[in-house]
Amino acid sequence: MADLLIVVALGLVTVMGTAVVLTRDPVRQAIVLSGYGLVLGILFVTLQAPDVAMSQIGVGTVIVPLIVVLAIGAIRRGTARGREPAPEEEDA
Repeated sequence: MADLLIVVALGLVTVMGTAVVLTRDPVRQAIVLSGYGLVLGILFVTLQAPDVAMSQIGVGTVIVPLIVVLAIGAIRRGTARGREPAPEEEDA
């Protein structure tokens, strides 16, 4: 039974990882990334690593997607104000 749960969790991780890669819109990608973090947390619980699972759920499900969404919002606000990139930014 435990092996079946691990296989199912690995399958979910595979599906969610693929979904993150195939999502084009950055905001939607952050949301899918949050789901991926949750599925990874479930995988860690099935592998009997609850401490790693709690860290993954806290960081991978909440903090990283939140930072990504806030960064996207800041970039869009800067673009909406008509800010032009500096010449050294265009070369990068």
